[in-house]
Amino acid sequence: MTELLSPAGSFESAVAAFNGGADAVYLGMSDFSARKGARNFTRDELLRLKSESVERKRKIFVTMNTVIKESEFAAALETVSFLNEIEIDALILQDIGLARAVKELFPDLSLHASTQMAVHTVEGAENIKNIGFSRVVLSRELPIEKIVEIRKKVPDIELEVFIHGALCYSFSGLCLASGMILDRSGNRGECAQICRSYYDMDGRDGYYFSCNDLVLKEKIRLLVDAGINSLKIEGRMKSPQYVFHTAAL
Repeated sequence: MTELLSPAGSFESAVAAFNGGADAVYLGMSDFSARKGARNFTRDELLRLKSESVERKRKIFVTMNTVIKESEFAAALETVSFLNEIEIDALILQDIGLARAVKELFPDLSLHASTQMAVHTVEGAENIKNIGFSRVVLSRELPIEKIVEIRKKVPDIELEVFIHGALCYSFSGLCLASGMILDRSGNRGECAQICRSYYDMDGRDGYYFSCNDLVLKEKIRLLVDAGINSLKIEGRMKSPQYVFHTAAL
């Protein structure tokens, strides 16, 4: 059965997602999250949500999807140890070094490859599988045809696909503009989203780099029939009301 996965930038948003019909939520904590601007979760809040999810038979995926500095590695592993102890359903990672350490130290913890890894080819999905990931979150910029091709050619890894929400001007995880211009790296959870800014160029003004949001509602049946495992809604910066209604639709 295909899973509906909703964003949870806060405890209230997670509950709203469950109320709206989501099968699972993805969330971040105060550190190592690619959405530092979200309210995110304390450990106590995550424990409360874990109890809620068990009672409702829903799942929790935790994102640690930033690039990890060497000086942060011990703290990152301590966080993973806590997440493993409370038995979250999966850990979403970008950093391959951290992924290898997690596989060695916590072999029973399911790993999902973040969209920040920019997996958009058959070869990329195969490499992710060989590293030890059980699921890959494909680049949200992929056309339907490419998603279906990857599903056919790499049948033994779970595929997660964005169906609603914001699009990056570049491939997620590969855009360096925010880091180079403003010293706010998207791979460190600090993207300034300058592609969504208003520009004045040669006397003309407008949102020249802002993409239309992704809306694949009409393509959901095709993705389900193709065997996609999880349909993902973007929006950890969004309100609980937004999360509820997008899940309910």
